[in-house]
Amino acid sequence: MKKSYVKSHKDYDTDNELDSKKILAAMKRYKDSRKKPTSVALDEVTIQELKSVAEKQGIPYQVLIRVFILDGLERLKKAA
Repeated sequence: MKKSYVKSHKDYDTDNELDSKKILAAMKRYKDSRKKPTSVALDEVTIQELKSVAEKQGIPYQVLIRVFILDGLERLKKAA
């Protein structure tokens, strides 16, 4: 199996605009679904940046993290 690293993708360094419609759709879609708690270790600077971006978007930062993960998975599927 060939390894693929996110930083090797051409879109990695480009600025990403978050689509509020996608965020709301993801929130609604996953609101009532069962989620399995998980843990990710992040440094304090990254957490503060996530909180800042989430505040500007008007959503909780945990939702923003979930959106980033789901968006990244979608992009990887399309690239494959």
